Amino acid sequence: MQTLINPEPLLFSQSLPVSESVSLCLAQREMTNESSVGRVNHTAVTHFILLGIPNTDGLQTILFVTFLAFYLCTLLGNLLILLAILADPHLHTPMYFFLCNLSVLDIGFSSISTPKFLANLWAKNRTISLGGCMSQVFFCHFLGSTECLLYTIMAYDRYVAICHPLRYLLIMNRRVCTLLAAGTWITSSFHATILTSLTFTLPYCGSNVVDYFFCDIFPVVKLACADTYIIETVTFTNTGMVPTTCFLLILASYVRIVYSVLKINSAEGRRKAASTCASHLAVVTLFFGPCALVYTQPQLSKVLVTPMQIFGNVVTPMLNPAIYTLRNKEVKAALRKLRGGQTPAR
Repeated sequence: MQTLINPEPLLFSQSLPVSESVSLCLAQREMTNESSVGRVNHTAVTHFILLGIPNTDGLQTILFVTFLAFYLCTLLGNLLILLAILADPHLHTPMYFFLCNLSVLDIGFSSISTPKFLANLWAKNRTISLGGCMSQVFFCHFLGSTECLLYTIMAYDRYVAICHPLRYLLIMNRRVCTLLAAGTWITSSFHATILTSLTFTLPYCGSNVVDYFFCDIFPVVKLACADTYIIETVTFTNTGMVPTTCFLLILASYVRIVYSVLKINSAEGRRKAASTCASHLAVVTLFFGPCALVYTQPQLSKVLVTPMQIFGNVVTPMLNPAIYTLRNKEVKAALRKLRGGQTPAR
């Protein structure tokens, strides 16, 4: 709000001596200058500058080639998984329905920061608009929370398949699967909206330099010129509570699965049951490891935190398709069919 100067002293100054009138005018001019300086210092931030990955000066070309290769492999691998599952009717089961959701999430999650980071490396322009920064914060927590919840549902799916095989298709019917998947997306959208709203309702009137390679809550709120206690507390609570709750539910599912597997008499049955869970356990480990380090230990050295964040954002989405296809004969057969090769075995 601009500071308006009352015109009445100026009118009154006409009846004053010349020296006092001049002094009054100088005082009013000084007040106007101070008001202008105040307005400049409190100008709202319209864009941010991303400093990039710390301690990587002179490595722009290597980073560009590496991140581009990871991103292209992520897109190719997850698109192939999607096409293979959609093209093969034998894979239209709850497990592969959730795997399709995971592939969509991996494509989206890797696209939050990687394209912008590549563009910054290529054009040597580190500027990101306020809207772009808000989008990165929102989709980072939206897709991250959705993936966390989806892993929990996939663990429940494996629990039903192994512990209640005769009722599996009855319990995990199409309606239930659709509601579970939709619930993860909708719940996560509320979660991300709350965090993003709290982050960007803070006033940003000072530095606009984000000491990171993309916009996340903690690097951004450091720039706010207001008390950040509420947003930091809510963020720690939400980003800690959601993964912890999901991890405990996954752990409970696998405790029950292990108990059921040990009761299987045949070695072949135990091996088959264990193999159906191996891929899910691998991707859960890859997801919760970096997540735990980044959000529960914010005081860790950047030397450790940044690589873990890069691993979760860039490497994990690329590895997930490989993990689900290396030991999965059905997906391999569907990919061969997609290439026009052998027909998948029934």
